[in-house]
Amino acid sequence: MHIIQAYARELWKEWSKDEVPLLAAAQAYYYVLSSVPLVILILSILPYFQFNPDQVITYMEELLPRTTVSLLEDTIISAVSEPQGGLLTIGALGTIWSASNGMNAFIQAVNTAYNVENKRSFLIHRLLSIGLTFLLIISLLVALILPVFGQAIFDAAAQILSLPEEAALLLQAARWIGALIVIILVLSILYKTAPYMKVPFLHVIPGAVTATVLWLLASFGFSIYINNFGNFSATYGSLGGIIILMIWFFLTGAILMIGAEINAVYHRRRKGR
Repeated sequence: MHIIQAYARELWKEWSKDEVPLLAAAQAYYYVLSSVPLVILILSILPYFQFNPDQVITYMEELLPRTTVSLLEDTIISAVSEPQGGLLTIGALGTIWSASNGMNAFIQAVNTAYNVENKRSFLIHRLLSIGLTFLLIISLLVALILPVFGQAIFDAAAQILSLPEEAALLLQAARWIGALIVIILVLSILYKTAPYMKVPFLHVIPGAVTATVLWLLASFGFSIYINNFGNFSATYGSLGGIIILMIWFFLTGAILMIGAEINAVYHRRRKGR
């Protein structure tokens, strides 16, 4: 119990010293700027997987507020249904560059958590941001494929194998557990790669697990609040969806910083500093 209290005190000290809310707000700003090109790039890939647009919309509504999903609904249906070859050629370069700005902000914030100066050259820093952006895109695709395609695979297996009820429940849970593992693994890689210092892989797992759990809880909780209690449209009108998106990105940035601060505190304590 004493160790947990010591960790909590040090974590709160780092939270205050590093001004995490400001870092989260800065990340939210760049995430908003990066979200449109990132969504365009991901949606330009989805038609080749032959997703059902209704399934994609339903899955997104489980994670995001309906107001935010409604902003993108027409774009999602169009992009998922009709391949946009041009986006995967010349336009992809500018799209990837713009989408990497969000990852660039994440790298800077993580280095702040570790109290180190990012001395990478501009080219190396940008290439790292682009590489991590690609990793994020792949993880999002996998996290989307597992729940959406998982149901189709489950239905086919149930018809062929006549699975008992216990096995059916296990396979249903495996779809979401697989997506959860992917998120934890990707965050671990991001936390391992972003700091301008050597951090053992085991030292980033606590923050990755914590950030994943908090992000899922915050996303579901925020979605439930917006869908049932929050009425941003009455206050902000047509800008309500954008405000909701900004708040969600702020929560995401804050949670990512909590994970980074946990890893930084854990790493320093393990190193005896």
